[in-house]
Amino acid sequence: MKSDSVAMGLLFDRYGELLTEKQRACFDLYHNQDFSLAEIAEEAGVSRQSVHDAVLRAEAALREYEAKLGCAAHAARVRQALAVITAAAAAIESGDANAKALAGDILRAAGSIKE
Repeated sequence: MKSDSVAMGLLFDRYGELLTEKQRACFDLYHNQDFSLAEIAEEAGVSRQSVHDAVLRAEAALREYEAKLGCAAHAARVRQALAVITAAAAAIESGDANAKALAGDILRAAGSIKE
């Protein structure tokens, strides 16, 4: 279940406030604080299965929010485009002879942000 914790963490950062309080707490303890399901269950005074179900429901909800809204994917495209723009701008500034090609890279990167 923790194999995609980084991706889940990014989705939690974007959409965590949309989860129920129980889902948010269980998810945070499990993925961000590295508690085991048994430790969370003991702390919350519920069964391990209840915690497991809450974490799975939270993960499913986060994936569904991303599928519908796409905020995390858009943010990744923006970061990638900005990296291209920054590199191309630096090359142009340094007097790179391929300024036209680099300007084209900048325009394509900027266009990808609109998607």
